Amino acid sequence: MAPAITLAADAPTLSAANTGFMLICSALVMLMTPGLAFFYGGMVRVKSTLNMLMMSFISLGIVTVLWVLYGFSMAFGTDSGSVIGWNSDWVGLSNIGLTELWDGYTIPVFVFLVFQLMFAVLTPALISGALADRVKFTAWALFIALWATVVYFPVAHWVWGSGGWAFELGVIDFAGGTAVHINAGAAALGVILVIGKRVGFKKDPMRPHSLPLVMLGAALLWFGWFGFNAGSWLGNDDGVGALMFVNTQVATAAAVLGWLAYEKIRHGAFTTLGAASGAVSGLVAITPAGGAVSPLGAIAVGAVAGVLCAMAVGLKYRFNYDDSLDVVGVHLVGGILGSLLIGFFATGKGQSDVEGLFYGGGLDQFWKQCAGVFGVLAYSLVVSAVLALLLDKTIGMRVSEDDEVAGIDQAEHAETAYDFSGAGGGAARTAAGAPVAPTESKKVDA
Repeated sequence: MAPAITLAADAPTLSAANTGFMLICSALVMLMTPGLAFFYGGMVRVKSTLNMLMMSFISLGIVTVLWVLYGFSMAFGTDSGSVIGWNSDWVGLSNIGLTELWDGYTIPVFVFLVFQLMFAVLTPALISGALADRVKFTAWALFIALWATVVYFPVAHWVWGSGGWAFELGVIDFAGGTAVHINAGAAALGVILVIGKRVGFKKDPMRPHSLPLVMLGAALLWFGWFGFNAGSWLGNDDGVGALMFVNTQVATAAAVLGWLAYEKIRHGAFTTLGAASGAVSGLVAITPAGGAVSPLGAIAVGAVAGVLCAMAVGLKYRFNYDDSLDVVGVHLVGGILGSLLIGFFATGKGQSDVEGLFYGGGLDQFWKQCAGVFGVLAYSLVVSAVLALLLDKTIGMRVSEDDEVAGIDQAEHAETAYDFSGAGGGAARTAAGAPVAPTESKKVDA
């Protein structure tokens, strides 16, 4: 058969609707990073709150600059050996036309790259939850820069870049089950195995200091995740983006119920922390699968993730690794579940005609999913551990034991999250910190 000829009239043209939709989705994904900061910030003790917020926020600064300089080129440039991409015209983003379209789609390159930038920002921030209370801020900033360069950018190319080995193999990852969640979860495990446990792990109470902050963060993540997932189809001309939007809501709801049911049976109570964690586990699990499964399949994916992730968070006590805020139990386990369940629940009526085992497709897709899952997991785990070891042996990854016990906020940031100096009748203070007279105090308080 002679090759089809693409006429100029058939070439994609810029769609204002899709462009606007993708810009909104990009903003929603950006919101997920501060949402994550609140989620993690509420889960730590008071003395670590600001450090936890800053570990997420600094990713916005570092990864954004790296993405402009070379990250976008490495992730989505011309393939080299199915391992990495590169396009010198994209270095610094100085040779991209304002209306130049992205690879057969109806949105500008700039819109695609800023959408993907927000994924690149969020992914290393996810790792930070496993390292709460004990990592130097300078070491963390350097780790982000190195990790994004040698782990995230290449893995994004493997999974989503044309020519990447996972992409060419046919691994399905709609919005980041492997590239984001397994990648971050495996990295978290690699780093904590190097830096060790917090002082007092399994001995001192390390309960969340603000569950309202945790719930606020979870709500912001849930809200932003609609952009994260539905936007990954880069438009909605065929309804797949809408399917992903629906499945995101459905799976998350099912995961909340699954986590709470397990928690009630296992521990005798329905907790707000469990509801928030269940929501995140469902969001993680549906991220790779939501474009391939039906809403009923999404219920199954979410319910399975809610129960199994709730079970997995306790593994750190059994195996004695200190995953402070359950990044391994939620993101690594949830990402694995969501990615592998595609091999069972893919209907062939969503993003592709691939059918899973329960829809007559056999196990072919399942084995492809296994290759993607365990390839990314092994690479991220090993390389992340090596990076942490290099930093630990050079500048040191951990704060001193005294600083950890006294509080990392004061040691690393010279601030505290809450000012209680005016409580209990103590002298009020001006913004500069100097005591004021009682009459002046009344004026200030007013």
